[in-house]
Amino acid sequence: MNPEIQAINERVKEESRFVDRIVGEISKVIVGQRYLVERLLIGLLCNGHILIEGVPGLAKTLSVKTLAGIIALKFQRLQFTPDLLPADLIGTMIYQQHDGKFVPKKGPIFANLVLADEINRAPAKVQSALLEAMQEHQVTIGEHTFPLPEPFLVLATQNPIEQEGTYPLPEAQIDRFMLKLNITYPNKKEERAILDRMAGGGVPPVEVVIRPEDIVRAREVAAQIYMDDKIKEYIIDLVFATREPKQYGLDDLANFLQYGASPRASIYLAQAARAHAFLRHRGYVTADDVKSVCLDVMRHRVILTYEAEAEEKTSDDVIRRVLDGIEAP
Repeated sequence: MNPEIQAINERVKEESRFVDRIVGEISKVIVGQRYLVERLLIGLLCNGHILIEGVPGLAKTLSVKTLAGIIALKFQRLQFTPDLLPADLIGTMIYQQHDGKFVPKKGPIFANLVLADEINRAPAKVQSALLEAMQEHQVTIGEHTFPLPEPFLVLATQNPIEQEGTYPLPEAQIDRFMLKLNITYPNKKEERAILDRMAGGGVPPVEVVIRPEDIVRAREVAAQIYMDDKIKEYIIDLVFATREPKQYGLDDLANFLQYGASPRASIYLAQAARAHAFLRHRGYVTADDVKSVCLDVMRHRVILTYEAEAEEKTSDDVIRRVLDGIEAP
């Protein structure tokens, strides 16, 4: 192994020790959901926001709240409703009678982990206020601009069942989320473990494993993980195959794809693959790292045609076909 890669590998092994401790603490409260926990950590390591789709009752809120407690982060849950206003989210100017001045009052978005529950139930102006804060990592109230705390991560949930009274996120706004996760039901064994653990009503306590500054340092280490040029070309091929499938021998997808993945997909795919390697205590990226995060990074960036919908094809089906059709290095 190249001495430089070996040095990075050793540093990653040292800095990533906390990962197993975090997973161990979360498993005291959450049964299963390893996929969700790992993707939350990838979001933290990459400074990327996450969109979660799943039916109610799958421990989405509990997972995020538990993770916040383990890392000593400030957690805030926001229930998005049709009557929510931007000021309810970012804050507003308050009039003080004693001196006749307006002073800014910060809103609940000033937290490290923000859970935007049912984001598509709020009107477009509220969604835009949240997404602007996500992009700029700052909030403007009146004439005052305030930076958001670091680390800052937004986890937005969408309910796939109840679609009445929703305001779907436009594609350009969905594209700002690094990952989109589809959370499914636990298996029978996990459901029994949930019943045994939670039927008593209490949630087991967890210990603080690391501090926010440790996450910031881990980000710097994860960004240095080695990625070979062949892996980079593989990432580019995966993204371009969603735009120009015929050039990659994927003629069967040509009628299913209206728009391919944006350049953000290439950037986030590389970042998420590095973070995935970090979670595996490795200082270099493999093709399996890219494959593991590909669906999460690209499923919300691929726009399908009406023909695809008529044949009941999903974006996951299309991306899996791309993964099968592009040879991995």
